[in-house]
Amino acid sequence: MRGAKLCLRAHIRLATLIWVNVMAQRKLGPEWFAVSTSPRHEKRVDLHLIHRGIEHYLPLYRTEHKWRNGLRAHLELPLFPGYIFARFNRSERVRVLEVPGVLAIVTGTGHEIAPLPEDQIDALRLGLPMSHAEPHTFISQGPRGRIRSGALAGMKGFVVQKENALRVVFNLDLIMKSVAVKVEKQDLELIDFKSLSCS
Repeated sequence: MRGAKLCLRAHIRLATLIWVNVMAQRKLGPEWFAVSTSPRHEKRVDLHLIHRGIEHYLPLYRTEHKWRNGLRAHLELPLFPGYIFARFNRSERVRVLEVPGVLAIVTGTGHEIAPLPEDQIDALRLGLPMSHAEPHTFISQGPRGRIRSGALAGMKGFVVQKENALRVVFNLDLIMKSVAVKVEKQDLELIDFKSLSCS
């Protein structure tokens, strides 16, 4: 009996050591970070990161612009102006900071570079290309909703009404930026029932 207890304790210690090692390796692995860029340099930084083999993500949205001469053009602009997202090990941050056009890696409390939730970036990468998304002013209060179906199913955000259409606004708190996605009423579940704001 005593031998069995000792054996069980040894297995528990071994399992604990393995778990600690796995968590340490995960922490040391690549993470997503928000990288601030010089104004209107997001696409240049995008090209530099491609050439340097650094994994990154520059979300874009399509919009129509009317020039002074009356001509119209369809443009692809950064969804989060002044920012690009890059995935790298903390030990490699100098490689990112050396990229022309990069100003800084966004930090959190304690002035340490702060990673973004990987599931949040994954949801943006998978869902935004199939959604009508556009930049939105950062908001921190109002009615909240959850998207029921589609590529962004399960994501929660603030619900606003614009041009007789519903939009869900997702915040990236670390950079104080927001993006709005147009949704159909049947694809939206209200989490609370405050009156909808208009913008």
